[in-house]
Amino acid sequence: MNRAFIELPTWLGDAVMASCAIENLVRANPNVKITFFGAFAATKLYENHPNCEKIVIDESKKAKFRLLNLASSMRNLGEFDVAISFRGSFASKFGLKFLKSKRKFSFDKKIAAHHQAQKYAKFACQALKIEQNFDDLRLNFEPKKFENKTLGLNPGANYGSAKRWYPEYFAEVAIEFKDEFEILIFGGQNESEICGKIAEILAQNGVKFTNLCGKTSVKELCENIAGLNLFITNDSGPMHIAAAYKVPTIALFGPTKFDETSPYKNQNAKILHLNLECMPCMKRVCPLGHHACMKNLTPKMAIDAVKSTLAKNSL
Repeated sequence: MNRAFIELPTWLGDAVMASCAIENLVRANPNVKITFFGAFAATKLYENHPNCEKIVIDESKKAKFRLLNLASSMRNLGEFDVAISFRGSFASKFGLKFLKSKRKFSFDKKIAAHHQAQKYAKFACQALKIEQNFDDLRLNFEPKKFENKTLGLNPGANYGSAKRWYPEYFAEVAIEFKDEFEILIFGGQNESEICGKIAEILAQNGVKFTNLCGKTSVKELCENIAGLNLFITNDSGPMHIAAAYKVPTIALFGPTKFDETSPYKNQNAKILHLNLECMPCMKRVCPLGHHACMKNLTPKMAIDAVKSTLAKNSL
């Protein structure tokens, strides 16, 4: 295999979880040149992959005629030995029809596996008829070296508000450990309000912090998270980045299936969740209006989890 086309999952976290599958492809074909196609954030994860030949950002959603745009983009990418899409949408399957490739495979969401990362890996290995000899996440960024012990807070989650713990809760935990860690706040451009709220509370309580919301590239986000001593995060893309680097993590789960999208292979992660009858609803916004799955997940529970993690990891 000389050239491969890979369409990445849309979401940042899923793109990280697909790294297990991609690593198996590369190990079976060490000299393969890969064209990565997908959303901006997803493709930026693989921009410095050693086998990356080209990055193509999917801009078709912005086009007046999306399918025509996709068809044109695919026709102009050249010829490939294999094309693998980790998406199963109609648009994705349509686009692949116009790609010049000897073999084409689209992800089947019904594939049987416990974790999403395993689903991606199983799909790719079965499609390519290769053995799975790697079972972990892998990103190619060097961890940042901080001068002092550093705690990261990630209050965002692009999927929707139902997945988000409260800014006041994050701030309360940070205040508890302000003498042990330097504090970093992470967030995307559209999460400035919740990150700003945490920053406001910390400032009022004399806590030193750095608010990186909207100020990091994907590369810088990965480097910063990889260098943390502790990470407190919602179920989100940054949570999976932390998993790839085995960062000690407190992962807060509410409406989503923690068994399927937990921090993969991260023995340093602790999952916090309740067991309500309405969980997991998998909704972007709480359909019942009370958001109890996150509201009743108290700061004290997180503080206790941090203390346990600190003791376990001798931080």
